[in-house]
Amino acid sequence: MKKVLIIGATSSIATACARLWAEQGNEFFLVARNNEKLEQTAADLRARGAKAVTLHNMEATDFAAHPAMLASCLGSLQQIDIALIAHGTLPDQKACEQDVGMALQEFSNNGTSVIALMTLLANQFERQHCGTLAVISSVAGDRGRPSNYLYGTAKAAVSTFCEGLRARLFKVGVHVIDIRPGFVDTPMTQGLPLPAALVAKPEQVAHRIVKGIEHKVDVLYTPGFWALIMTIIKSIPGVIFKRINI
Repeated sequence: MKKVLIIGATSSIATACARLWAEQGNEFFLVARNNEKLEQTAADLRARGAKAVTLHNMEATDFAAHPAMLASCLGSLQQIDIALIAHGTLPDQKACEQDVGMALQEFSNNGTSVIALMTLLANQFERQHCGTLAVISSVAGDRGRPSNYLYGTAKAAVSTFCEGLRARLFKVGVHVIDIRPGFVDTPMTQGLPLPAALVAKPEQVAHRIVKGIEHKVDVLYTPGFWALIMTIIKSIPGVIFKRINI
């Protein structure tokens, strides 16, 4: 039985992962800001076989609340085998270009708050000398595109932080996995003009995440074809890249 902490537990991808882990009879500490959705998620996981589910309400950008959340988690689970950080928002790029306050808030939602939580959890994992820290970043962080560069910048910061943290924690038996989804059919992407062939279901993404954690993958593109897509995009020379709209 594994002890699983999920931050952003009501997101579509996190819920799909939790359902797979619940079927294995694992124990959960779920963190999110919406109590009603948390309760619904907990009931669903218990019905699927979760051994125990503890809930904690927290806004991820409330940095002062992070230590109390971790203390409550450890009081419930005693140890963390898997921590999945899955919260985030998809900002309006055009609005962020006109409003510095909004831009900084969105960077906090997707970047600073994730790094703050990773820092706190890294120290706990280092004390344990075991466990996996899984973080949902994005393919958007691989290159700054005009359509979403604020979001991409935050995700790039998270991925770079993951890389350094992975090298640090590897030496004490802890694994860090950087998860980079492409387009996923979630409320966050609803209404966006996305190519249907490239849009994955949360369940597809979750299966790949759970396997990636089991196999200690360092960087996980999901679905897998995004690794090829982003390799091509990253290979486009800057002199050409700045002239195209993607």
